Amino acid sequence: MSFLRRVAGLSLRDRVRISVIREELGVEPLLLRVERSQMRWLGHLVRMPPGRLPGEVFRACPSGRRPPGRPRTRWRDYVSRLAWKCLGIPPDELEEVAGEREVWASLLRLLSPRPDP
Repeated sequence: MSFLRRVAGLSLRDRVRISVIREELGVEPLLLRVERSQMRWLGHLVRMPPGRLPGEVFRACPSGRRPPGRPRTRWRDYVSRLAWKCLGIPPDELEEVAGEREVWASLLRLLSPRPDP
C-alpha cells in the first residue's frame, strides 16, 4: 500500500482510505486476486487428465488417523466454500461446472471485490 500511496501522491497523514486509493488507481484488492487465482487453478485441476500428479493429489482420499483436535481446513474444502460464497455454485456441482472451460472462465470474470471491512 505504501507504493500505491506514493503513486497517488498521498501520505499516511492525508488519512485517505485504502479502498479510495485503490479505486482511483484502478487496482483490484489483493485478496480478490488470490481468490481468482485459486479458482482458476481449481479449474485446471478438475480438467487435468488422469495420471498427472497435481490432479491425482487433488482427487486423493488419504486414509489413516488424524491428530487430535480440530481438523485443519483442506484446500479443497476452502475452495468449495469460496465457490459457494462468491459464485453460488453448490459443492456437489463444483467439479462439473469447473470442468467446462468456457463456463468456468465466464464465472471467474464475474468475481467482484467485496467491500472493505
